[in-house]
Amino acid sequence: MLEKRSFSLSGHRTSVALESEFWAALAEAAQRQDVALSALVTRIDTERGPDRPLASALRVFALLNR
Repeated sequence: MLEKRSFSLSGHRTSVALESEFWAALAEAAQRQDVALSALVTRIDTERGPDRPLASALRVFALLNR
């Protein structure tokens, strides 16, 4: 089941829907890096390529940083 969360990225509100397991992995990564989840999402957003959707970038990050 998808869980939707909202963030403010580059001055705009956006919502992202991911499976709860991905949100958990992202929260753990944020905790390991001692940053808020919103800060981690902002960083991933700024580093992703223009052709990669944010949800995809978050999933790939979660998989590579577990």
